[in-house]
Amino acid sequence: MRLASPRPRLLKAVAAACVLSAPLAPAAAAGTPADEGDRHRAGAVISVTTTRVGAPGNPPVAVVPFTDAVYTDCDAAPETSRGCLTVGAVGYPYEIGRLEITVAQWVAFLNTADPEGRDPFDLYDDSESGASWPKYGQVEFSEDARRGRHYAPARPEWADKPYGFADFLDAARLVNSLVNGRILSKGTRTEGGFTYVTYQVRLSPRTERGMYDLDRPDTTRTEDSGFVVPSQNEWVKAAYYDPDGRGTNAYWKYPTNAGVFGDGDATAPSPTVLNPTTGDVTNASTQPLASYRPSGGAAPTWCPAQVPPDDCATVNPLGLDPTTYAEVYQGSLSTVGQARTTSPWGTLDQGGNAVEWTDTITPPPTGQDFGRVWRRLHGGVSNSAPYQMWPSAVGLQPQDNYFYRHTYPWLGIRIGVIGDLEPEDR
Repeated sequence: MRLASPRPRLLKAVAAACVLSAPLAPAAAAGTPADEGDRHRAGAVISVTTTRVGAPGNPPVAVVPFTDAVYTDCDAAPETSRGCLTVGAVGYPYEIGRLEITVAQWVAFLNTADPEGRDPFDLYDDSESGASWPKYGQVEFSEDARRGRHYAPARPEWADKPYGFADFLDAARLVNSLVNGRILSKGTRTEGGFTYVTYQVRLSPRTERGMYDLDRPDTTRTEDSGFVVPSQNEWVKAAYYDPDGRGTNAYWKYPTNAGVFGDGDATAPSPTVLNPTTGDVTNASTQPLASYRPSGGAAPTWCPAQVPPDDCATVNPLGLDPTTYAEVYQGSLSTVGQARTTSPWGTLDQGGNAVEWTDTITPPPTGQDFGRVWRRLHGGVSNSAPYQMWPSAVGLQPQDNYFYRHTYPWLGIRIGVIGDLEPEDR
């Protein structure tokens, strides 16, 4: 059964949803256990490309949340009410997604995990449809479609954009589908000094157990090898740690360039300019580059060409009036990878575009969890300012925040790999 879309009375909470650390409404109840049948039962095949991250045992960096500085350790940081934490140290080689998970990949997963179109795990809501949300809706559901074909990109232009309606449980279920699936092939290539690995994986419909046991709300990794949601340290290292020592304490200020800590946004990457009807990046020759809203400037934006402009500007599933809608909802997700600027390890779009989940559990900002599990997110976002791309932007949210995931269409997923994965013999 699908849950109802948010009602207009939640308007104030919608505005609050634009702040990653804001506590929001209670989450939806968990779904029923998954089918535990044949782990190799036919599912869609997707391609996942990762980049190898080496230099195991790298030093961490200390940050005061959302401040324009990094420190060698927390003893060197000023004492503030925000506290201090160290991030970025990883003691083992690993891999992380070169790109964010796209709508096309997510649709392949939906049709594998929910071939009957019954949505037992609340993987979909009508607010994600182009009919309900012409500008931001990414995925359409068809009740009358054939088995395994109930979900499709809302418009062709959405296929290569990041999926933007994820909570952590969605990300964990995708990872479990990969882990329980079958690696059909693995290829390695070197490009621009980076090592990329491409896996062809037949997805499994088994989503509730694998790398994460979703019977446990505070689930952590259950295996030493496999696909994962990156940890905060893995994510930060891939985005900011420079093995050649450039930056401050070998950490960049942005995932796109070393920048200068303490200069505000003076050394921020340039913002993308998008084709207004396709979301493709049109200024890729301007480097470094990221999809975000510059201070005092306009956020990158687009709306599918098939949609009447008035619908793009006014129609939304929350019942917001056009003025409020324009104020609260700015910024669109751009085609993955087209900004072209790489991190120190060869990833794309870790700065800007969709903010991304990690599997790192963290105390809630109020000190009281009310029975909920909070996890860290990172990466900036296309509707927010440059500071969201700093390593100190250690955002957090409840892992299962139903309201947030259906009113904030910029929540993305990047896949990681730990251990050594190889194709399976059949």
